[in-house]
This record gives sequence, C-alpha cells and structure tokens, in this order.
Amino acid sequence: MITYKLFLKQCIRSKEVWISLLLIILLGIIGIIIGNKHLERQQQAIAEVNSYQEEHFDRHVSLHNDDLGLLLYYANFAYINTLNPLAGLSIGQADVNPTVKRITIKTFEAQKFDTDLVNPMNLQSGNLDLSFVIIYLFPLLIIVLTFNIVSEETETGTWRLVAIQAKSRLGFIISKLLVRLVLLFAVLILVFLIAKFVLHIPFNANFLLMIGLSLLYIIFWFTLTFFVITFKKSSGFNALLLLSIWLVLIILFPAGINAYISSKYPVPEALSTAIAQRDGYHTKWDTDKLATIEKFYQHYPQFKKYGYPTDGFNWLWYYAMQQMGDDDSKTQREALDQKIKLREQTSMQIASVVPNMHLQLAFNQIAGTSMGQQIDYLEATHAFHEKLRLFFYPKIFEGKHADTIDWDQFTPEYYEIESKVQPTKYLVPLLLASILMVLLSIPKARKV
Repeated sequence: MITYKLFLKQCIRSKEVWISLLLIILLGIIGIIIGNKHLERQQQAIAEVNSYQEEHFDRHVSLHNDDLGLLLYYANFAYINTLNPLAGLSIGQADVNPTVKRITIKTFEAQKFDTDLVNPMNLQSGNLDLSFVIIYLFPLLIIVLTFNIVSEETETGTWRLVAIQAKSRLGFIISKLLVRLVLLFAVLILVFLIAKFVLHIPFNANFLLMIGLSLLYIIFWFTLTFFVITFKKSSGFNALLLLSIWLVLIILFPAGINAYISSKYPVPEALSTAIAQRDGYHTKWDTDKLATIEKFYQHYPQFKKYGYPTDGFNWLWYYAMQQMGDDDSKTQREALDQKIKLREQTSMQIASVVPNMHLQLAFNQIAGTSMGQQIDYLEATHAFHEKLRLFFYPKIFEGKHADTIDWDQFTPEYYEIESKVQPTKYLVPLLLASILMVLLSIPKARKV
C-alpha cells in the first residue's frame, strides 16, 4: 500500500500530468456539450413538427377541400426516429441523417434520402463527441503517462537501485502502470457521470455497457504500452513507437479498411436507383395512360374497380405514375440496400480485430446511430409511406372531399430503435486483445 501511495504521489506531483488530466476532462466536457447540442437540435425538430402538423393539415383542407388529390400532393406526414440520449455520446450517422422524416404519398424513392441542410465542412471534420475523446485522445494520454516509466529510471541512473531494493522488478513496473490505470479510470468515470446528468441518460444496461467497453479499451492501451516498455529501449524510442502504433491503429487502419470495403462493395446502384426512379415517373408523361394504369393495377389489384380513365388529367393516372417511379427502381433499390448492409457487416467483422474501430461501431450500435439502424429506419419509413398510400388512394379515386377525413388521427408517428445489444459480442474482442498483448509481453517482461 505504501508503494502505491508513493507511486501515486510521484505521478500526480508532475505539472505535466495535471495539465494532461485537466485537458482530457475539459475535452470530455466539450464533447458532452457538443453531444447535448446535437440532442437539443433533434428535440427542437421533433417539437416543431408536433406543433406544425395539425396546423399544416388545417391550412390545406381549407385551401383544397374539393380536391383531395391536390391536397395530398402537398401534405406531409411526420415519421420520427426515437431519440436515444446515448446518441449524445456517440453521434455516429445521426448528424447526416435526420431524426424526422416528413413525407408525402408521392414516389418514396425521391424522398428517401432527403436530409437537412448541413455544412459539408462540418461533416468532413466530424464531431468531437465523447466517443471521439475516448477513442482518439485517451490513448494519447496513456502514452504520455507511461512511455518512460522504466526508461526514465534507466536514463537517470536509478534503475540499478530499484532492481536491488524492489522485491520484484516486474512488480515495480506493473505497480506504476496500475497507479496510472486507476487514475485514468477515475477520470473516465467522472466524465461519464457528467455526461449522465447533462444528457439525462438513464442508468441502464446500455449506459453501463458503454462504460465497460471504455474501461476495457483503456486496459488494452495499457497492455500495449506494457508490451513496448518490455523492449527496454530509450524514452524517445518508446514515445516514437507508441505514437506510430497510435497513428496506424487510429488513422491508417480505418482509412485503409474503408477504402477496401468501398472497392469490394461499390454502390453504382446509388446513381442507377435515382435515375430509374426519375425515368419510371417522368417518362410516363409521354407513355400511353392505359399502360401506366394497367401496371398500377398489377401492383394494386384491389383498385382495379376504379377503371381506366384516360381522358385528360386525373389523379388515378397521376398517382399511378408516382407509383411507377418506385416500382421501376425496385431492383436497384434492393441491390443498394443489400450493398450497404454488406458494408456494415464486413466493417463489424474486420473491426473485431481493430480495437478502436470495434469500440466506435459498438458505441454507434448501442446509441442507435449506426448505418444499419438508419437503413432499418428507412425501411420502416417505407412501410409507413405504404400505409398512407393504401389509406388515401381509395378516397382520392372516389373523389372524396378532404373534410370527410378525420385529420386528427394523423399525428406524428414514432419509430422505436432496435439496438440489438449483445454485451458478450462487444466485450470479448477488447478483452482478447488485452490478453494477447499480455501474453506477448510475458517472455520479454521476465528479462526486465
């Protein structure tokens, strides 16, 4: 116990250590504030659409009561992706994809990827949320605190004295590492507690899992520095090697893996889907109306009773054209969705052996901000859109007036995010990575 107290005093009496700890806490708080601002923007958007939708319908009913088809050309229906407070810790894809989708009953593909206007420079630089601080900056702090815990003793000429007086030289090194590990654990827990109260995060299993993953990630970096220390090189060599490893793991590997996945699963369907959707709709203006309506009835045979009105403009033909935009791009759309899911699955598989990537993807999954969860939300939005079509099509085709519909029933609907959290799946890769580093270090550690 006396040894640990001594090591702790030696560690914290350094101004550089205090500055580093205060800086990481400050950056953590900044990350939490950025996450909170993101949540506030989403909450504001949800509040606005809740208050706006009733007024929106009232205005259009007053303007287009006699023409329901025209009213539904303009009317928007809100479908909201439930907000998870943990998204304030790991924003993930949520800064690109809107929380609220406001859609009409026209062709869905033309609206599917509509998003808010965001400064592309901000998207390119990314968000300094708490996950960024943990994944990118905590390892740098670990390097600062540990790179010279043995080499400094050697360079100052005190290592021989330590070797004589210490019961175990290996125990001496591990003790110094454990003191720094506990110190960083305390800082991490403090930052998470601040996040809990600022972001109003419930104290649930997902929050505890995020904390547990972060602790294991820090342990991995300590085992990595322990491995480097056992080479018994100079402080300069240790620092250079550890920073090189940080650069490879944090920057080069993710960039290289992203390039590999992009080349393995290219998505030309992103363009071909848009073209097929536009052609599927716009070319119908110059196509025989009878053929368009017949295709529409092949999709919806239950509406065949409304006949084949082909003289002049009519809403049955117009919404049949809109439907063709979705139908003609169905093959490309399904291929695009499949490619995106394959990219997500491949990323998860590769990331299981790259701790920082694994942690980022795990955080996004737990927070409900992953790409896969966004695709699930879009698929649910498609089902919501189809439900609206099936409700309104008969009323449009029968020439009903808008005031015959109870518009109060169309309040914003919510989509519940499925986190699909598997604690063992997330925890084991980080634990195995740490164990592997310890096993690699043992033969060298015995020679210290």
